[in-house]
Amino acid sequence: MAALAYLAAVPAAAGAQALGVAQSPGVAEAMVVARRSTGLIAFIADSLRGRSGQLRAKIIQHRDLDALRVDSLTSLLGDAAFKRPSIWSLADSLGGELFHFITLVPFESKQNGKVGVYRVGRWPAESGRLLNAAYRLPAGFIEVTPENQETQVSSHFRLRDFLTKDQATVWPKALVLDERLLDKLELIVAELRLAGHKAPGLTVMSGFRTPQYNARGGRAGRASNSRHQYGDAADVFVDANGDGRMDDLNGDGKVNLLDAQAFLKLVERVERKYPELTGGAGLYRATSSHGPYVHVDARGERIRW
Repeated sequence: MAALAYLAAVPAAAGAQALGVAQSPGVAEAMVVARRSTGLIAFIADSLRGRSGQLRAKIIQHRDLDALRVDSLTSLLGDAAFKRPSIWSLADSLGGELFHFITLVPFESKQNGKVGVYRVGRWPAESGRLLNAAYRLPAGFIEVTPENQETQVSSHFRLRDFLTKDQATVWPKALVLDERLLDKLELIVAELRLAGHKAPGLTVMSGFRTPQYNARGGRAGRASNSRHQYGDAADVFVDANGDGRMDDLNGDGKVNLLDAQAFLKLVERVERKYPELTGGAGLYRATSSHGPYVHVDARGERIRW
């Protein structure tokens, strides 16, 4: 596995003392942590903020830890910082907003279909059904608690937006979330605004689904290999007017599947600009319980339905 680096050598500001940096050839500079007499200085570079420039978290996969050198953060947080599930937050000294480093509960910690007390079920690959590399087992789980569920993982999305919608009183919860999905959703928000739409963000109807929840299906049923189980899919719509349904994106005075089609055109635009975020997209009609919406994922293969 190629070495990854989230911290790289960056010239420290005048009068600042670098706490230690890590560098990997060919990896763009990401961050420097330094200390002045006035306190900690942390610069989060663009390479951590995704193609959208809106990411506010880096999810560090457990299986990558041996390939990482994270000297700067371990100098601050201790040697065990990246060996246990945590969310470490640093304020960017330039922009002021918090940036989060998230370490995972290893997938191997799952026992009898549970992560701790939270039921997740079994992934298809655990039964030997591996369609391709995109369907391999998740690396691990973000441990979400009542205290950290509001963590802003990008400018318009929080951890809680992607939680499976069951076991409401069970904590901590286990979440699988792919940064590529966050990046793609943020780019869609940007395209909506460029197209002249009011877009304070997107409403996430469904984000991560545990396999046990996904298997329960619904009136329309759910695919047994749904991308929602892998943290790179979300069912979303635009709701600038706050009525709980898709907005009238095509301006015809109605809200129906044509508005979902208008949304899909913007998804297509994002994928043309950023082919590395190519994925699935599906249109869903309104029902008595919800308005039209669009499935968006970042599986790496163009699929439409």
